[in-house]
Amino acid sequence: MRQEMKVLIAGAGPVGLTAALLLGSKGIPITVLEAEDAISEELRASTFHPPTLDMMAPFGITARMLEAGLICPTWQIRLHPSGDRAVFDLSVLKDESDHPYRLQCEQSKYCHLVLDAVKKLPSVDVRFGAAVTGLEQSADGVTVFAGEQQWTADYVIGADGARSAVRRAIGVELSGDIYPETTILATTLYPFHEKLEGLSNVSYCWKPDGTFSLLRLPGVWRVSLYARDGQTPEQALEDEAQQELLHDIVPDAGRIEVLETRPYRIHKRLASTYRKGRVLLAGDAAHLNSPSGGMGMNGGIHDAFSLSEKLIAVLQDGADDSLLDRYERQRRPIAEEEIIQQAHRNRTRMQERDPARRRALLEDLQKTINDPTKLKAYLLKSSMIDGLRRAAATA
Repeated sequence: MRQEMKVLIAGAGPVGLTAALLLGSKGIPITVLEAEDAISEELRASTFHPPTLDMMAPFGITARMLEAGLICPTWQIRLHPSGDRAVFDLSVLKDESDHPYRLQCEQSKYCHLVLDAVKKLPSVDVRFGAAVTGLEQSADGVTVFAGEQQWTADYVIGADGARSAVRRAIGVELSGDIYPETTILATTLYPFHEKLEGLSNVSYCWKPDGTFSLLRLPGVWRVSLYARDGQTPEQALEDEAQQELLHDIVPDAGRIEVLETRPYRIHKRLASTYRKGRVLLAGDAAHLNSPSGGMGMNGGIHDAFSLSEKLIAVLQDGADDSLLDRYERQRRPIAEEEIIQQAHRNRTRMQERDPARRRALLEDLQKTINDPTKLKAYLLKSSMIDGLRRAAATA
């Protein structure tokens, strides 16, 4: 059975669903194919930056996210256990964004909210349990295979994640590295904010022999832990070892109940091209980076906005197909030089072990905070506003 539409989107994650909402809102016929049977409820991204909240506000998504999430007016880098810290106040961006704060809201909640909005659009069809297995393209369109079914589309968006079947089908490679450490992401009800003085809802922390981070969500904390030197990730995942790592944060806590644990490796990778003919890549299918700074998912959503703008111009306004090349010119350098490299710098800073070097890094950050001009410049970059402005200025 062959079915036709204007755009086929592989992947019903935050990037694919955002693209479906943007294109479907313009009445463009869209089909979304998702390999899984439902929205993933796994522990994944949770930080939304100011410009992402600005972008989603006209669709009513931001208002609902604010109800479901937790506003984070500050974030910090902290020495533990002393509590010395550099606290970044995002209200500095009040003239640059309608949402001068980070929002902590699970990626799964965002996906459900966007899916609810997409389901109301008559031109969008979302199919779960439909894994893309291959595609063929010609000068006139793309045929996508999913099991025994076929779809024909003018264009295909590969938003199907790090193991993208679409990217593999068009022969595009990811270049880059995998970091050596394994992150152990644990979720707990333990009230760290009641035990650590002055803790922000997003806190990146140095401890004597390593690092950890604390990200607060409504009712729970997400803790990023790392195996001790000489300890394997498998050993660190054992219950007793997890308790020891958590007690590095609050030694007298007693047993800390862990609701869920997920290990993952961190990548620093970039697709060689974002476009091959009528097939375009976005989000994790195009770029992977350290989660430090919360830039990956936001960058993917920004990809969706940039790409959808060009597709609308081509499909509805009669713009030449070559306009789609601008998508890569705008977004790939930002992924390479802003998202991946900034995340790499964040990760490198938190991996520093030398106490004197840590102190120097912290004092340098504190000097930045005490200089209004430098602070605003720093937050414009770390909040991804600069990258979007740079992309918009790209011809």
